[in-house]
Amino acid sequence: MKLNPLFFAVAGALGLAIASPTVAAATSKQNEAKTLHALIDKQQQQLDQQQQELQALRESLAKLEGAQAQQQAQIQAQASAPPPAPAKSLPTFSSAPGVSVSLDGFISATAFSQSRSFTFGNGQNAEFPVPGPAGRLSGVDVRNTRFWLDFKGAKFTDNWSGGGHIEMDFFGGFNGNGPYSQQQPMPRLRQAYMELDNVSTGSTVKLGQQWDLMFPLDNVPASLAHIAFPLGFSTGFVGWRFPGAVWMQDLNHGSDGAKWRLDLAAFEGSWNGPGDNINYLTAGNAGFRPQVEARLHVQDKDWLGYASVLYSKVDLRGVGGTAPTPVKSGVTSEGIQVGGNWHPGPWMFRANAYTGRGLGQIFGGLVQFGDIKETGGFLQAGYKFTPNWSANAFYGFSKSNTNDVIAWLGHGSAGRLKNRQTALNLQYSAGAYDIGIEWMYDTLDSTTTGLDRKRTSGNQLSLSALYHF
Repeated sequence: MKLNPLFFAVAGALGLAIASPTVAAATSKQNEAKTLHALIDKQQQQLDQQQQELQALRESLAKLEGAQAQQQAQIQAQASAPPPAPAKSLPTFSSAPGVSVSLDGFISATAFSQSRSFTFGNGQNAEFPVPGPAGRLSGVDVRNTRFWLDFKGAKFTDNWSGGGHIEMDFFGGFNGNGPYSQQQPMPRLRQAYMELDNVSTGSTVKLGQQWDLMFPLDNVPASLAHIAFPLGFSTGFVGWRFPGAVWMQDLNHGSDGAKWRLDLAAFEGSWNGPGDNINYLTAGNAGFRPQVEARLHVQDKDWLGYASVLYSKVDLRGVGGTAPTPVKSGVTSEGIQVGGNWHPGPWMFRANAYTGRGLGQIFGGLVQFGDIKETGGFLQAGYKFTPNWSANAFYGFSKSNTNDVIAWLGHGSAGRLKNRQTALNLQYSAGAYDIGIEWMYDTLDSTTTGLDRKRTSGNQLSLSALYHF
């Protein structure tokens, strides 16, 4: 029998319709199996990672426990071991028990060039020009170099404590007169005093060699070249160092505002003869006539002021009372000095004025001895451009009474009538170092016979460096 193609087509369609649900079901089961296997693999990976992290934590814990055990063993070993021997200490600079000692000072060097010789010396101790022929000179001076020792903490009584101060520089002359003496300056004792302080009452006592109360210690003109012999010394202000006793008393101790202080002092007498000046046999040492001085000092944040007075008498007949006295038998020394400084912002102003008579022993009268009246003063203005750079301009003068200078010619007077000093300097400071350049110009009027008059001028140009320690 012959089959009709239409039959086969109908039969195929019916078979496909019957088989389709079976095939779809099989495919769905295969997909579900694949998804389940993927989920199982992912969970297995996560489990493996967690096991690795757990193993790392176990290893870290084991290391920590081992380190703690090792540290505990070291502590136990140190506790059971004998204490180590103390280390040897280096030698230290010390004084009496409870006393602290400090060494301070500065190293100074000045290269200078001058148009003529100056009084007291050339270089760092030049003050005013020497009349006579001019002649240029130059050199390098280190004699300003200075050091000092301060002692603090010494106990005196329950209320009083203190210490001391020793200070030296190298203006003690040169080691002989030979060709090499210029490079061998000798030390010079400047100050040596003990100090007692009572902090509850604001009282201070100084015993020993120190600056007298006429010297304006808080108001010295700024200069790197002229330190031991400052600008204006005997040409604007006076003062010197003497052994003596000083009482310094705060007048408003413990109060706010400006601080007031009264200083009283008695110093050894001094004069330029007659007799032996290095063996306490001068007119100033005859009898018991100390130099009596007083000073009123006030100071606030950016200013200070002071007023000082001096009185003393000297016997020109000397210690034995037999020295000839061609002018008069004695001299009364009297002096008064006022001054102060003010530093508003970057500015600094210093000023001083004095007058008196018979002040040769404290560098007065243009360093002349006799009953010579005089007047002098100085003014310095400074400006600080930056924390490092500053400049200063100075002018000072001193005028002695002409008749007095002439009357004492040859008996303590050198014929110096009037002196004017001008100086300009530029300074650079950084840390412990200072560098400066300075020009000083000085004009002196003098006489040799009382009838003649001579004017002498001199210049000094200097370059200085300081190191503070």
